Amino acid sequence: MAAMKECRSLGMNVERLVARVFVVGGGLFWIAASFMGDYGYHRVSALVSARNALLPLALSVIVLAIGWFFEYLASGILAVTTIGIVAWGVVTGWEIGVWVLIGITLMLPVVVAGALFFLAARMDTICAVQPARAAA
Repeated sequence: MAAMKECRSLGMNVERLVARVFVVGGGLFWIAASFMGDYGYHRVSALVSARNALLPLALSVIVLAIGWFFEYLASGILAVTTIGIVAWGVVTGWEIGVWVLIGITLMLPVVVAGALFFLAARMDTICAVQPARAAA
């Protein structure tokens, strides 16, 4: 007989918080990187650089909003995003330095946030089922 899982609401809330912090932190990093990459290296105007930084902003807000209410869906989106990043690197033929840089600054936070969203959603399911088992 399998051991019954016990509800750990504090752990679930910490997982949710840390996942959201990863999404917000990663979003802020990529907004700044996108803006400064255009503005600093390509000498694009500040207005055009800000417009180009809207994509990471929109993606971060969308993932954060989905993760706030639908954690399983957010973890799935982040898993598909990781697969897409790897495919992008293979298709464009990144060098090892680019793999390391993108791995640390993009793939690692996406994987961690996805895993934490998944674990929080799983614990939420356990906490929802546990009172029903106790009542029976």
